[in-house]
Amino acid sequence: MKRIRLAALLDAPLAFGVSHASAAAYSEQAWRDRAAGCGPARYLLAFDGDAAIGIVAHVPNLARELELIAMWVTPAQRGTPTASRLVDAVKQHATAHGYARILLDVDPDNRRAAAFYRRLGFTFLPEWETLESHPHIRLQKMELVSVRRS
Repeated sequence: MKRIRLAALLDAPLAFGVSHASAAAYSEQAWRDRAAGCGPARYLLAFDGDAAIGIVAHVPNLARELELIAMWVTPAQRGTPTASRLVDAVKQHATAHGYARILLDVDPDNRRAAAFYRRLGFTFLPEWETLESHPHIRLQKMELVSVRRS
């Protein structure tokens, strides 16, 4: 997990709420705790053989909604089903645990990411927030509603 997360932060330094430098400074125990699911965030990895090729995480918020975070796939996997499968895994978790809504934050100027999420059924909300790691970047919230299957 450490290797793929640090690769994501190097590849897309303006896309995440933590900087590469901050994450690289985490202790080995902190990385093990994240990988073991200690704390509220749950990380999921996609593999090709033994190589991690993608990552996503989800964390519940206080309103009992699921926040999709840390989404990234290697450049070679972009345009393949890998990213969709990672989001599908988050949807399955939401369904299994009774979350009716999944939220995420994206830079709307990141047209590829925004288009990807829209294809999966996410819609933009009129809600904005500043990216903690890069305060000059404003992210727009997107939502996927009715993830429960009837």
